[in-house]
Amino acid sequence: MKTITIEGQLRSEYGKKATRQVRSEGQVPCVIYGGAETVSFSAPAVAFKTLVYTSEFQLAEIKLGAKTYRCVLKDLQFDTVTDELSHIDFLELVEDKPVAVSLPIKIVGQSEGVKAGGKLVVKIKALKVKALPKYLRENIEVNIDNLDLNGNIRVEDVVAENIEITNSPRIPIASVVMTRQLRQEEAANEKDAKKK
Repeated sequence: MKTITIEGQLRSEYGKKATRQVRSEGQVPCVIYGGAETVSFSAPAVAFKTLVYTSEFQLAEIKLGAKTYRCVLKDLQFDTVTDELSHIDFLELVEDKPVAVSLPIKIVGQSEGVKAGGKLVVKIKALKVKALPKYLRENIEVNIDNLDLNGNIRVEDVVAENIEITNSPRIPIASVVMTRQLRQEEAANEKDAKKK
């Protein structure tokens, strides 16, 4: 799994004034929780670009002095005026503690319905899951080989070993809908059949 390394500095001062000072230096104030202790630190805004502006699921390895923390991104805050990153929450991965994260869906296979002229519509791009850190992965594959015209693949159809999917089981992930052209062809065929 892709891991982004971020080097930061521990923060000793807190409060609005200290936080403003950190931001004015091009740094983003952050916090790591979920482990043995809560850690406040800051790191340059540019260090987070590949972690924040992506749809991929990645781990963050945060180096603060001699210590390294394995984390997942939990929450982001942006400045309402400048739209710059203003705060990040990280969740430390602890081996025997399940974590709740969102994993992107990767559609694999060739749908029967698409082969027949239908159009694939992907309704959700990620699944909410709960798993131990060792079972986390970059994405969850959803095979659409058996997806027919006007068919759906729902959350309940997804099989992911050692991972609990927490979305509602009836939510459709992908469906194949009839295209206008296919509808017109079917209507024309029906008219022809009635004439005979």
